[in-house]
Amino acid sequence: MKLLLATNNKNKVREMQAILAPYFDELYTLRQAGLDIEVVEDGATFEANALKKAEETLAQAPGFDVALADDSGLAVDALGGAPGVYSARFAGDGHNDDANNAKLMDVMQNVPESERSCRFVCAIALARRNVPPICVRAECEGRLLFAPQGTGGFGYDPYFYYAPLGGSFAELSEEQKNRVSHRALALEKLRKVLETT
Repeated sequence: MKLLLATNNKNKVREMQAILAPYFDELYTLRQAGLDIEVVEDGATFEANALKKAEETLAQAPGFDVALADDSGLAVDALGGAPGVYSARFAGDGHNDDANNAKLMDVMQNVPESERSCRFVCAIALARRNVPPICVRAECEGRLLFAPQGTGGFGYDPYFYYAPLGGSFAELSEEQKNRVSHRALALEKLRKVLETT
């Protein structure tokens, strides 16, 4: 079965391909499929954004029967769940990871260690022709660091400390992260749903 990954984020594509390759015959990115699709993420929840991206992408991709999209981000308890669905544009539209991280560190600078609990959240939606879509959600608990650790990963990874493996997501190998991350957990949930439907 051909699966279209409905994202232009090369880091997400790399993670999804590593995790999903055993379950689909062919995986295509938007670029590989010759598609230029940008879906406005204006939903109030991760699930709403993921479903919208998957369904709108599939509607514009006649050569595919299945499209997968995710919406993910960091939820910090001390900020009432922010940046949440605004994680990619926390510092404003057009800003990058560095700017988002700088803003996060600025607003969290006086928050003590005991109040820096956070989690990565991922909602994954699978749109299918003539069949109801599937949407699953998973979370990975962590703690927000005061300074970056590690050089791997992307986004907020250098500031996300994952206690079970004793390091930030940016310090983990790709293989380690793909076993425990919010995206890996959501993809595993999706796989289990597919096995029973």
